Amino acid sequence: MNESERHVWLADLTGDLLLEGTKTRSASRIAQDAAGMGGDVSVNTGEDVTAIGGEVLSEFAPKMVALVADVARNPVFPGSELPRLKANLARRLSLAKSQPGQMATEAFRAALYPGHAYGRLFPKPESLQALALEDAKATQAAIRSAFAGWRKATGPAPAPATASRNRALVVVDRPNASQSTIQLGLPVVDPTGPDYVPLLVMNSLLGGSFGSRITSNIREQKGYTYSPFSIVSARHKSAIWVQSADVTTNVTGASLKEVFGEIERLRAEPPPAAELEGIQNYLAGTFVLQNSSRAGIANQLQFLELHGLPDSYLTGFVARVSAVTPEEITRIAKAYVKPEEMTLVVVGDRKVIDEQLKPYQPHAAP
Repeated sequence: MNESERHVWLADLTGDLLLEGTKTRSASRIAQDAAGMGGDVSVNTGEDVTAIGGEVLSEFAPKMVALVADVARNPVFPGSELPRLKANLARRLSLAKSQPGQMATEAFRAALYPGHAYGRLFPKPESLQALALEDAKATQAAIRSAFAGWRKATGPAPAPATASRNRALVVVDRPNASQSTIQLGLPVVDPTGPDYVPLLVMNSLLGGSFGSRITSNIREQKGYTYSPFSIVSARHKSAIWVQSADVTTNVTGASLKEVFGEIERLRAEPPPAAELEGIQNYLAGTFVLQNSSRAGIANQLQFLELHGLPDSYLTGFVARVSAVTPEEITRIAKAYVKPEEMTLVVVGDRKVIDEQLKPYQPHAAP
């Protein structure tokens, strides 16, 4: 969350370098030692957290802890591997920048988090190539400090993120595209707020499940899209609600009309109790499934740690989901899903969609 504009993906490069060897193990030795315990070692870098770990047979847990500690505390960062790793990242960047969904997410996040690391999804190619071993070693020093003696260390303060609430329309031209990729959304309450769980229920009913209203409308009834979805995406002390869809180019405007129509319908009238109950059962079931694996449990604990939540967030989650009423759904929709504060990004054939998007200019009401 603290990467500067010059250092976008530095954490990714550092994570890759961590697995290239330690003072006592080569990269192949790390892989072989983990395989001998029935598993592997991985480094996963995210916007808020970098996770170093893996899964092995339970009897090898102490040895795995020692291996993870060696990777985290004693990397050698071989300069000879830097060109190869940067080439791998460059290929990943080129692929991502060719995909309309990624293009839409990049523009959406840049509009919502201007000037913050959360708004910088991809590096510039020249910035990626300019990353040096010294940059990664500076990150390495922070990792060593944090793991020194396995005691909790104080790291740099997270850069505060304030998401934009200004109505905005961003169009990314993709000439002759047969589909438009749409993302629209706005900042909402983060996981520390009392409305967060009701917000998750509202999201699942509106667009965040296969049985949601937006999915039923523009997929099942209208046939405008195959896989629309909405999510509540949480970061450190920040969260956003996002509705996404890939729609046929000539129904871009019509699709937006239906999406905003479903938002307004939910803001105006509580859903039937039976509809809400189905969504609550869905959320309770997916929550149980998420916690049915070791990785799922680890992810949940990481979520608690990141947001400073008590254990009761997990132990009481299903009960809080079940306690949400139809009236509360409408209250949440009115409070947080405000069309006049939304950022709308459309990636598509501009010469076809510009006219369709006129009703969604910032000066117009959807």
